[in-house]
Amino acid sequence: MIRNREELAKTPAHETALDCIAAGIEATQPTRVMSEALERDGTALTIGDATVDLDDYREVVVVGGGKAAAQMANVIEDVLGDRLTDGVVVTNDPQETDRIAVVEGSHPTPNEAGEEGARRVLSLADDATAETLVLCLISGGGSALLPAPVDDVSLAELQSLTDDLLSSGVTIHEINAVRKHLSAIKGGQLAAAAAPATVHSLVLSDVVGDDPSIIASGPTVPDESTYADARDVLDRYDIQPSAAIEERLENGDDGERSETPTANDPAFERTELHMLANGFTALAAARSVAEEHGYTPVILSSQVEGEAREAAKTHAAIADEALATENPVSPPAVLLSGGETTVTLDGDGSGGPNQEFVLSGALTSTSADVVVASVDTDGKDGASDVAGAIADRDALDDERRARAALAANDVYPYLAERGLVVDTGKTGTNVNDLRVLVVGESDDTR
Repeated sequence: MIRNREELAKTPAHETALDCIAAGIEATQPTRVMSEALERDGTALTIGDATVDLDDYREVVVVGGGKAAAQMANVIEDVLGDRLTDGVVVTNDPQETDRIAVVEGSHPTPNEAGEEGARRVLSLADDATAETLVLCLISGGGSALLPAPVDDVSLAELQSLTDDLLSSGVTIHEINAVRKHLSAIKGGQLAAAAAPATVHSLVLSDVVGDDPSIIASGPTVPDESTYADARDVLDRYDIQPSAAIEERLENGDDGERSETPTANDPAFERTELHMLANGFTALAAARSVAEEHGYTPVILSSQVEGEAREAAKTHAAIADEALATENPVSPPAVLLSGGETTVTLDGDGSGGPNQEFVLSGALTSTSADVVVASVDTDGKDGASDVAGAIADRDALDDERRARAALAANDVYPYLAERGLVVDTGKTGTNVNDLRVLVVGESDDTR
């Protein structure tokens, strides 16, 4: 799971942090959570707590998108067997499948292949009837991987706007409020296209709070955001879109275009959503590993947001408090958190929020008895090709340069030169960030 583990496992505390990370990622693997959620007994298909009779439908189709979509598709193919009629999913991590077409798109900026795949997904939904069972596989990254821009907006314009949003410190909620109103598939519009089919959505959440209308921009659930909300986001962050996008949003705000479907829309009368895994799934697995290593685990929150470097200061302060006063926990302890922090770019360097979290946290802590680790569970932190980083204060041998790297958003070179980055490769899952602070050292000698 962690390719450079031997290089990183410098002390038992480092080993514990790495084991917590690996356990969190493994617990949220799509094949694992899908296999646990799905069961077929003859014509009865059980999805979580719901059971559907496949004989009630003339056809069963699979659609969807996200970083985990191909692995999810593999499992559902095995479960459905010859009852599967057709399917297409879009992902940036393709896997070989037998009957479901897998289109390789791009993340975080959408590309032409993703647009083509999204159109194919929409086409299958449009062809669905009241006798169709639609199984929609949704995971993190689906917003970028299923672009389907509206007719009067080009993909190039959407790409440019996406890049501007991602570099402005905008939250995922705000980004998706904009994207929903520039797409033919987001904000419940996939469910509207599939109606009156029965739609069951199988979801891996990468969103703080697990709001299904935000995960992959909520293609199969009601949307309460408006054109006015989308315009407000752009105004608040001083983002100037193309003329076509600006006109689209203005016309919608003026009532000249229909809003995305809300909860009272008949499109949702035959829809159901199943949340299979989320950030807390990863935290719970990491907590168990910490206990096994002789540490007292504390889950601080699964919903941490904000600037990565600022969130790190708070985490480091809690770790130092534990060492100084045994509050809120007596060491040896492991502090855990999840969620999604962001980086507002002031420089043009390389790195990501998890690397900035680690560097800021290690700089903030006054003790070398605190090991700070943080990864994006999909294996790719920001624009870099590593999952995150792990460090303690002693690893930062040039504090002046470390602070300069943070100021320039150029933390990757600093961390990589010191062998502090965590390399997992693509993990096949995505449930946001996983942060581990090991405080003190356990007597466990494993």
